[in-house]
Amino acid sequence: MSQVVTPTATAPVARTPRRDIGLKKRYAAERRFRAYGIAALSFGLIFLFVLLWSVVSKGYTAFQQTGVTLAVEFSEKIIDPQSQRASNPQVLLTANYPVLARNALANALGVAQNDRAKQKELGQMLSDGVRSQLRDMVVADPSIIGKTKTVTLLAAGDIDSAFKGQINLSVPQENRKVSDQQVGWMNKLAEAGALAKHFNTGIFFNGASSRPEAAGVGVALIGSFYMMLIVLVLSLPIGVAASIYLEEFAPKNRFTDLIEVNINNLAAVPSIVYGLLGLAVFINFMGLPRSASLVGGFVLTLMTLPTIIIATRAALKAVPPSIRAAALGLGASKMQTIFHHVLPLAMPGILTGTIIGLAHALGETAPLLLIGMVAFVANFPTTPMDPSTALPVQIYMWANEAERAFVERTSGAIIILLLFLIVMNVGAILLRRRFERRW
Repeated sequence: MSQVVTPTATAPVARTPRRDIGLKKRYAAERRFRAYGIAALSFGLIFLFVLLWSVVSKGYTAFQQTGVTLAVEFSEKIIDPQSQRASNPQVLLTANYPVLARNALANALGVAQNDRAKQKELGQMLSDGVRSQLRDMVVADPSIIGKTKTVTLLAAGDIDSAFKGQINLSVPQENRKVSDQQVGWMNKLAEAGALAKHFNTGIFFNGASSRPEAAGVGVALIGSFYMMLIVLVLSLPIGVAASIYLEEFAPKNRFTDLIEVNINNLAAVPSIVYGLLGLAVFINFMGLPRSASLVGGFVLTLMTLPTIIIATRAALKAVPPSIRAAALGLGASKMQTIFHHVLPLAMPGILTGTIIGLAHALGETAPLLLIGMVAFVANFPTTPMDPSTALPVQIYMWANEAERAFVERTSGAIIILLLFLIVMNVGAILLRRRFERRW
Protein backbone atom coordinates (compact mmCIF):
# COMPACT_ATOMS: atom_id res chain seq x y z
CA MET A 1 0.00 0.00 0.00
CA SER A 2 1.52 3.30 -1.14
CA GLN A 3 2.03 6.12 1.22
CA VAL A 4 1.02 9.66 0.37
CA VAL A 5 3.77 12.11 1.10
CA THR A 6 2.53 15.58 1.88
CA PRO A 7 4.88 18.49 1.16
CA THR A 8 6.10 20.25 4.18
CA ALA A 9 6.31 24.02 4.27
CA THR A 10 9.83 25.29 4.23
CA ALA A 11 10.79 28.01 6.59
CA PRO A 12 11.50 31.38 4.85
CA VAL A 13 15.13 32.24 4.45
CA ALA A 14 15.96 35.11 6.65
CA ARG A 15 17.71 38.01 4.91
CA THR A 16 20.86 39.12 6.48
CA PRO A 17 21.38 42.82 7.09
CA ARG A 18 24.39 42.78 4.76
CA ARG A 19 22.27 41.44 1.88
CA ASP A 20 19.61 44.12 2.41
CA ILE A 21 22.28 46.81 2.37
CA GLY A 22 23.68 45.43 -0.92
CA LEU A 23 20.24 45.48 -2.59
CA LYS A 24 19.59 49.02 -1.43
CA LYS A 25 22.93 50.17 -2.84
CA ARG A 26 22.21 48.50 -6.17
CA TYR A 27 18.74 50.03 -6.45
CA ALA A 28 20.11 53.42 -5.45
CA ALA A 29 22.82 53.15 -8.13
CA GLU A 30 20.19 52.29 -10.74
CA ARG A 31 18.09 55.29 -9.73
CA ARG A 32 21.13 57.57 -9.89
CA PHE A 33 22.06 56.30 -13.34
CA ARG A 34 18.50 56.85 -14.56
CA ALA A 35 18.53 60.35 -13.09
CA TYR A 36 21.87 61.11 -14.77
CA GLY A 37 20.48 59.98 -18.11
CA ILE A 38 17.34 62.08 -17.76
CA ALA A 39 19.43 65.10 -16.71
CA ALA A 40 21.78 64.71 -19.69
CA LEU A 41 18.84 64.42 -22.08
CA SER A 42 17.15 67.42 -20.49
CA PHE A 43 20.29 69.55 -20.78
CA GLY A 44 20.65 68.60 -24.43
CA LEU A 45 17.03 69.47 -25.20
CA ILE A 46 17.30 72.78 -23.32
CA PHE A 47 20.41 73.81 -25.24
CA LEU A 48 18.79 72.77 -28.52
CA PHE A 49 15.69 74.80 -27.69
CA VAL A 50 17.78 77.85 -26.78
CA LEU A 51 19.75 77.55 -30.03
CA LEU A 52 16.66 77.22 -32.20
CA TRP A 53 14.86 80.00 -30.33
CA SER A 54 17.78 82.40 -30.72
CA VAL A 55 17.95 81.72 -34.46
CA VAL A 56 14.21 81.75 -35.16
CA SER A 57 13.47 84.79 -32.99
CA LYS A 58 16.07 86.83 -34.88
CA GLY A 59 15.50 85.37 -38.33
CA TYR A 60 11.76 85.02 -38.89
CA THR A 61 11.49 88.74 -39.76
CA ALA A 62 13.88 88.17 -42.69
CA PHE A 63 10.99 86.51 -44.51
CA GLN A 64 9.07 89.79 -44.39
CA GLN A 65 10.07 92.90 -46.29
CA THR A 66 8.78 96.45 -45.89
CA GLY A 67 7.56 98.02 -49.10
CA VAL A 68 6.13 101.42 -50.08
CA THR A 69 3.27 101.44 -52.57
CA LEU A 70 3.42 104.65 -54.62
CA ALA A 71 2.01 106.11 -57.82
CA VAL A 72 5.18 106.52 -59.87
CA GLU A 73 5.13 108.86 -62.84
CA PHE A 74 7.52 107.61 -65.51
CA SER A 75 8.33 111.09 -66.72
CA GLU A 76 9.85 111.34 -70.17
CA LYS A 77 11.78 114.45 -69.06
CA ILE A 78 13.75 112.31 -66.63
CA ILE A 79 13.98 109.01 -68.51
CA ASP A 80 14.53 110.25 -72.07
CA PRO A 81 14.62 114.06 -72.20
CA GLN A 82 15.92 114.16 -75.79
CA SER A 83 13.70 111.34 -77.16
CA GLN A 84 16.64 109.20 -78.21
CA ARG A 85 15.33 105.78 -77.15
CA ALA A 86 14.31 104.82 -80.68
CA SER A 87 17.87 105.27 -82.04
CA ASN A 88 19.75 104.63 -78.79
CA PRO A 89 18.03 102.10 -76.49
CA GLN A 90 20.92 102.36 -74.05
CA VAL A 91 19.49 105.64 -72.80
CA LEU A 92 16.85 103.64 -70.93
CA LEU A 93 19.57 101.92 -68.90
CA THR A 94 21.28 105.10 -67.71
CA ALA A 95 18.26 107.20 -66.68
CA ASN A 96 18.01 108.61 -63.15
CA TYR A 97 15.29 106.26 -61.91
CA PRO A 98 15.78 107.01 -58.16
CA VAL A 99 14.50 110.55 -58.89
CA LEU A 100 11.22 109.05 -60.14
CA ALA A 101 10.81 107.09 -56.89
CA ARG A 102 11.74 110.07 -54.73
CA ASN A 103 9.29 112.34 -56.56
CA ALA A 104 6.52 109.79 -56.10
CA LEU A 105 7.26 109.59 -52.36
CA ALA A 106 7.34 113.39 -52.10
CA ASN A 107 3.95 113.65 -53.79
CA ALA A 108 2.48 111.05 -51.43
CA LEU A 109 3.75 112.97 -48.38
CA GLY A 110 3.12 116.47 -49.72
CA VAL A 111 6.77 117.52 -49.66
CA ALA A 112 7.79 120.37 -51.96
CA GLN A 113 10.19 119.48 -54.77
CA ASN A 114 12.44 122.48 -54.02
CA ASP A 115 13.03 121.53 -50.36
CA ARG A 116 16.41 119.89 -50.83
CA ALA A 117 16.92 118.88 -47.18
CA LYS A 118 13.64 116.99 -47.03
CA GLN A 119 14.20 115.57 -50.49
CA LYS A 120 17.48 114.09 -49.28
CA GLU A 121 15.77 112.47 -46.29
CA LEU A 122 13.07 111.12 -48.58
CA GLY A 123 15.69 109.51 -50.79
CA GLN A 124 17.19 107.78 -47.77
CA MET A 125 13.85 106.08 -47.04
CA LEU A 126 13.93 104.09 -50.28
CA SER A 127 16.33 101.32 -51.19
CA ASP A 128 18.94 101.84 -53.88
CA GLY A 129 17.41 98.77 -55.46
CA VAL A 130 14.55 100.90 -56.82
CA ARG A 131 16.92 101.87 -59.64
CA SER A 132 17.04 98.36 -61.07
CA GLN A 133 13.38 97.73 -60.23
CA LEU A 134 12.09 100.71 -62.22
CA ARG A 135 14.70 100.27 -64.96
CA ASP A 136 13.61 96.68 -65.56
CA MET A 137 10.00 97.83 -65.84
CA VAL A 138 10.86 100.45 -68.46
CA VAL A 139 13.16 98.15 -70.46
CA ALA A 140 10.51 95.42 -70.49
CA ASP A 141 7.75 97.83 -71.58
CA PRO A 142 8.94 101.21 -72.92
CA SER A 143 5.33 102.21 -73.56
CA ILE A 144 4.89 103.10 -69.87
CA ILE A 145 7.07 106.19 -70.37
CA GLY A 146 4.87 109.20 -69.82
CA LYS A 147 2.35 107.21 -67.78
CA THR A 148 1.74 106.78 -64.05
CA LYS A 149 1.86 103.27 -62.56
CA THR A 150 1.28 102.01 -59.02
CA VAL A 151 4.47 100.29 -57.90
CA THR A 152 5.54 98.74 -54.59
CA LEU A 153 9.10 99.85 -53.96
CA LEU A 154 11.59 98.44 -51.45
CA ALA A 155 12.09 100.50 -48.31
CA ALA A 156 15.65 101.18 -47.17
CA GLY A 157 17.21 98.81 -44.66
CA ASP A 158 17.00 101.26 -41.76
CA ILE A 159 13.33 102.03 -42.46
CA ASP A 160 12.65 98.30 -42.73
CA SER A 161 14.32 97.67 -39.35
CA ALA A 162 12.47 100.58 -37.73
CA PHE A 163 9.11 99.46 -39.08
CA LYS A 164 9.73 95.95 -37.74
CA GLY A 165 10.51 97.36 -34.28
CA GLN A 166 14.20 96.44 -34.36
CA ILE A 167 15.35 100.04 -33.78
CA ASN A 168 14.61 101.78 -30.50
CA LEU A 169 12.86 104.98 -31.59
CA SER A 170 12.60 106.33 -28.05
CA VAL A 171 16.26 107.31 -27.93
CA PRO A 172 17.39 110.72 -29.27
CA GLN A 173 17.65 110.82 -33.06
CA GLU A 174 21.38 111.52 -32.81
CA ASN A 175 21.79 107.94 -31.57
CA ARG A 176 19.88 106.23 -34.36
CA LYS A 177 19.94 106.17 -38.15
CA VAL A 178 16.27 107.09 -38.58
CA SER A 179 15.43 110.76 -37.95
CA ASP A 180 12.28 112.02 -36.25
CA GLN A 181 11.14 113.45 -39.58
CA GLN A 182 11.46 110.04 -41.22
CA VAL A 183 9.62 108.39 -38.32
CA GLY A 184 6.74 110.84 -38.81
CA TRP A 185 6.64 110.13 -42.55
CA MET A 186 6.81 106.41 -41.85
CA ASN A 187 3.81 106.58 -39.50
CA LYS A 188 1.88 108.69 -42.01
CA LEU A 189 2.49 106.20 -44.80
CA ALA A 190 1.57 103.30 -42.53
CA GLU A 191 -1.73 104.95 -41.57
CA ALA A 192 -2.51 105.48 -45.24
CA GLY A 193 -1.75 101.83 -45.99
CA ALA A 194 1.12 102.71 -48.32
CA LEU A 195 3.81 101.30 -46.02
CA ALA A 196 3.32 97.61 -45.23
CA LYS A 197 5.15 94.33 -44.79
CA HIS A 198 4.84 91.53 -47.31
CA PHE A 199 6.42 88.12 -47.87
CA ASN A 200 10.04 88.54 -48.87
CA THR A 201 10.58 86.46 -52.00
CA GLY A 202 13.85 88.28 -52.60
CA ILE A 203 15.66 86.35 -49.88
CA PHE A 204 15.25 83.21 -52.03
CA PHE A 205 15.80 84.67 -55.50
CA ASN A 206 18.16 87.67 -55.11
CA GLY A 207 21.92 87.45 -55.25
CA ALA A 208 24.53 89.01 -53.01
CA SER A 209 24.15 92.72 -52.36
CA SER A 210 25.72 95.35 -50.14
CA ARG A 211 22.18 96.53 -49.34
CA PRO A 212 20.57 94.19 -46.80
CA GLU A 213 17.02 94.81 -48.03
CA ALA A 214 18.03 93.59 -51.53
CA ALA A 215 20.31 90.72 -50.47
CA GLY A 216 19.30 87.10 -50.95
CA VAL A 217 20.62 83.56 -51.05
CA GLY A 218 19.66 82.80 -54.66
CA VAL A 219 23.25 82.54 -55.92
CA ALA A 220 24.24 80.53 -52.84
CA LEU A 221 21.38 78.07 -53.36
CA ILE A 222 22.37 77.45 -56.98
CA GLY A 223 26.03 77.06 -55.99
CA SER A 224 25.12 74.60 -53.23
CA PHE A 225 22.90 72.66 -55.67
CA TYR A 226 25.74 72.31 -58.19
CA MET A 227 28.14 71.18 -55.47
CA MET A 228 25.75 68.62 -54.01
CA LEU A 229 25.04 67.27 -57.49
CA ILE A 230 28.77 66.83 -58.13
CA VAL A 231 29.28 65.22 -54.73
CA LEU A 232 26.42 62.78 -55.34
CA VAL A 233 27.55 61.84 -58.84
CA LEU A 234 31.16 61.23 -57.79
CA SER A 235 31.07 60.03 -54.19
CA LEU A 236 28.21 57.51 -54.40
CA PRO A 237 29.55 55.23 -57.18
CA ILE A 238 33.19 55.56 -56.08
CA GLY A 239 32.35 54.98 -52.42
CA VAL A 240 30.09 52.00 -53.10
CA ALA A 241 32.59 50.42 -55.50
CA ALA A 242 35.45 50.83 -53.02
CA SER A 243 33.32 49.37 -50.22
CA ILE A 244 32.28 46.35 -52.28
CA TYR A 245 35.88 45.62 -53.22
CA LEU A 246 37.21 45.98 -49.67
CA GLU A 247 34.39 43.96 -48.12
CA GLU A 248 33.82 41.22 -50.71
CA PHE A 249 36.90 40.83 -52.91
CA ALA A 250 40.01 42.24 -51.23
CA PRO A 251 42.19 39.70 -49.40
CA LYS A 252 42.57 40.17 -45.68
CA ASN A 253 46.18 41.16 -45.18
CA ARG A 254 48.24 43.99 -43.74
CA PHE A 255 47.82 46.14 -46.82
CA THR A 256 44.02 46.09 -46.71
CA ASP A 257 44.15 46.61 -42.95
CA LEU A 258 46.29 49.71 -43.57
CA ILE A 259 43.75 50.97 -46.11
CA GLU A 260 40.90 50.44 -43.66
CA VAL A 261 42.74 52.31 -40.90
CA ASN A 262 43.50 55.20 -43.24
CA ILE A 263 39.86 55.45 -44.34
CA ASN A 264 38.77 55.64 -40.72
CA ASN A 265 41.41 58.30 -40.08
CA LEU A 266 40.33 60.34 -43.11
CA ALA A 267 36.79 60.45 -41.73
CA ALA A 268 38.17 62.25 -38.67
CA VAL A 269 40.44 64.71 -40.51
CA PRO A 270 39.37 68.37 -40.01
CA SER A 271 37.54 69.71 -43.03
CA ILE A 272 39.93 72.63 -43.46
CA VAL A 273 42.66 70.11 -44.41
CA TYR A 274 40.55 69.09 -47.43
CA GLY A 275 40.35 72.78 -48.33
CA LEU A 276 44.15 73.01 -48.30
CA LEU A 277 44.31 69.88 -50.47
CA GLY A 278 41.79 71.33 -52.94
CA LEU A 279 43.70 74.62 -53.09
CA ALA A 280 46.99 72.83 -53.81
CA VAL A 281 45.71 70.22 -56.27
CA PHE A 282 42.64 71.55 -58.07
CA ILE A 283 43.51 75.27 -58.22
CA ASN A 284 47.30 75.61 -58.07
CA PHE A 285 48.22 72.39 -59.90
CA MET A 286 45.28 71.69 -62.23
CA GLY A 287 44.47 75.36 -62.83
CA LEU A 288 40.73 75.15 -62.23
CA PRO A 289 38.98 78.50 -61.63
CA ARG A 290 38.57 79.86 -58.13
CA SER A 291 35.10 80.21 -56.62
CA ALA A 292 33.73 77.61 -59.04
CA SER A 293 31.16 75.07 -57.87
CA LEU A 294 33.17 72.37 -59.67
CA VAL A 295 36.16 72.82 -57.34
CA GLY A 296 33.88 72.98 -54.31
CA GLY A 297 32.21 69.75 -55.42
CA PHE A 298 35.58 68.00 -55.82
CA VAL A 299 36.72 69.10 -52.36
CA LEU A 300 33.48 68.04 -50.68
CA THR A 301 33.60 64.72 -52.56
CA LEU A 302 36.98 63.95 -51.02
CA MET A 303 35.58 64.86 -47.61
CA THR A 304 32.40 62.76 -48.03
CA LEU A 305 33.99 59.61 -49.48
CA PRO A 306 35.23 58.15 -46.13
CA THR A 307 31.77 58.57 -44.59
CA ILE A 308 30.07 56.78 -47.48
CA ILE A 309 32.66 53.99 -47.55
CA ILE A 310 32.32 53.33 -43.82
CA ALA A 311 28.50 53.37 -43.97
CA THR A 312 28.43 51.11 -47.04
CA ARG A 313 30.79 48.58 -45.50
CA ALA A 314 28.66 48.49 -42.36
CA ALA A 315 25.55 47.92 -44.48
CA LEU A 316 27.23 45.08 -46.40
CA LYS A 317 28.37 43.44 -43.16
CA ALA A 318 24.80 43.59 -41.83
CA VAL A 319 23.57 41.28 -44.61
CA PRO A 320 23.42 37.73 -43.13
CA PRO A 321 26.06 35.29 -44.46
CA SER A 322 23.26 32.83 -45.19
CA ILE A 323 22.12 35.05 -48.07
CA ARG A 324 25.52 34.72 -49.71
CA ALA A 325 25.71 30.99 -48.98
CA ALA A 326 22.24 30.37 -50.41
CA ALA A 327 22.99 32.28 -53.61
CA LEU A 328 26.32 30.53 -54.13
CA GLY A 329 24.69 27.18 -53.36
CA LEU A 330 22.12 27.74 -56.12
CA GLY A 331 24.87 28.34 -58.66
CA ALA A 332 25.18 32.13 -58.64
CA SER A 333 28.58 33.60 -59.32
CA LYS A 334 30.36 35.91 -56.92
CA MET A 335 29.31 38.99 -58.93
CA GLN A 336 25.70 37.79 -59.19
CA THR A 337 25.58 37.13 -55.46
CA ILE A 338 26.78 40.62 -54.64
CA PHE A 339 24.81 42.67 -57.18
CA HIS A 340 21.59 40.61 -57.22
CA HIS A 341 21.26 39.71 -53.55
CA VAL A 342 23.67 41.44 -51.17
CA LEU A 343 23.69 44.97 -52.60
CA PRO A 344 19.86 45.34 -52.80
CA LEU A 345 19.56 44.26 -49.17
CA ALA A 346 22.28 46.72 -48.13
CA MET A 347 20.81 49.60 -50.13
CA PRO A 348 18.87 51.19 -47.20
CA GLY A 349 22.05 51.56 -45.18
CA ILE A 350 23.94 52.84 -48.22
CA LEU A 351 21.31 55.48 -48.99
CA THR A 352 21.20 56.55 -45.35
CA GLY A 353 24.96 56.97 -45.17
CA THR A 354 25.00 58.85 -48.48
CA ILE A 355 22.30 61.32 -47.44
CA ILE A 356 23.96 61.92 -44.07
CA GLY A 357 27.26 62.50 -45.86
CA LEU A 358 25.60 64.99 -48.23
CA ALA A 359 23.98 66.78 -45.31
CA HIS A 360 27.38 67.04 -43.65
CA ALA A 361 28.90 68.42 -46.84
CA LEU A 362 26.06 70.93 -47.29
CA GLY A 363 26.88 72.59 -43.98
CA GLU A 364 30.65 72.83 -44.48
CA THR A 365 32.26 76.26 -44.66
CA ALA A 366 35.99 75.99 -43.87
CA PRO A 367 37.15 74.10 -47.00
CA LEU A 368 35.11 76.40 -49.26
CA LEU A 369 36.73 79.51 -47.79
CA LEU A 370 40.17 78.28 -48.82
CA ILE A 371 39.21 77.70 -52.46
CA GLY A 372 37.83 81.21 -52.90
CA MET A 373 34.07 80.64 -52.63
CA VAL A 374 33.89 83.55 -50.20
CA ALA A 375 33.84 86.00 -53.14
CA PHE A 376 31.07 88.56 -53.59
CA VAL A 377 28.97 87.04 -56.40
CA ALA A 378 25.89 88.94 -57.58
CA ASN A 379 25.30 87.15 -60.91
CA PHE A 380 23.65 83.75 -61.03
CA PRO A 381 25.96 80.92 -62.18
CA THR A 382 24.78 79.07 -65.27
CA THR A 383 27.36 76.25 -65.14
CA PRO A 384 29.49 74.68 -62.39
CA MET A 385 32.50 76.52 -63.87
CA ASP A 386 31.04 79.97 -63.14
CA PRO A 387 31.91 81.85 -59.93
CA SER A 388 29.44 81.17 -57.15
CA THR A 389 29.16 80.79 -53.43
CA ALA A 390 27.47 78.35 -51.05
CA LEU A 391 24.79 78.74 -48.42
CA PRO A 392 27.04 78.33 -45.33
CA VAL A 393 29.61 80.70 -46.85
CA GLN A 394 26.87 83.27 -47.49
CA ILE A 395 25.91 83.01 -43.82
CA TYR A 396 29.54 83.56 -42.85
CA MET A 397 29.81 86.67 -45.05
CA TRP A 398 26.57 88.19 -43.74
CA ALA A 399 27.64 87.54 -40.15
CA ASN A 400 30.67 89.76 -40.75
CA GLU A 401 28.63 92.70 -42.06
CA ALA A 402 28.36 95.75 -39.82
CA GLU A 403 24.82 96.84 -40.74
CA ARG A 404 22.09 95.90 -38.30
CA ALA A 405 19.72 94.64 -41.00
CA PHE A 406 22.15 91.86 -41.91
CA VAL A 407 21.57 90.25 -38.48
CA GLU A 408 18.11 89.07 -39.46
CA ARG A 409 19.37 88.09 -42.92
CA THR A 410 22.02 85.91 -41.30
CA SER A 411 19.51 84.18 -39.03
CA GLY A 412 17.07 83.80 -41.93
CA ALA A 413 19.73 82.07 -44.04
CA ILE A 414 20.51 79.78 -41.07
CA ILE A 415 16.82 78.83 -40.92
CA ILE A 416 16.88 77.97 -44.63
CA LEU A 417 20.01 75.84 -44.16
CA LEU A 418 18.50 74.07 -41.14
CA LEU A 419 15.35 73.29 -43.14
CA PHE A 420 17.43 71.68 -45.88
CA LEU A 421 19.37 69.63 -43.33
CA ILE A 422 16.17 68.54 -41.57
CA VAL A 423 14.60 67.48 -44.87
CA MET A 424 17.69 65.47 -45.83
CA ASN A 425 17.93 63.71 -42.46
CA VAL A 426 14.21 62.96 -42.37
CA GLY A 427 14.54 61.58 -45.89
CA ALA A 428 17.34 59.29 -44.73
CA ILE A 429 15.17 57.97 -41.87
CA LEU A 430 12.18 57.40 -44.16
CA LEU A 431 14.28 55.59 -46.76
CA ARG A 432 15.73 53.30 -44.12
CA ARG A 433 12.31 52.46 -42.71
CA ARG A 434 10.84 52.00 -46.19
CA PHE A 435 13.43 49.58 -47.52
CA GLU A 436 14.79 48.01 -44.35
CA ARG A 437 14.34 44.27 -43.93
CA ARG A 438 14.62 42.31 -40.71
CA TRP A 439 15.91 38.78 -40.42
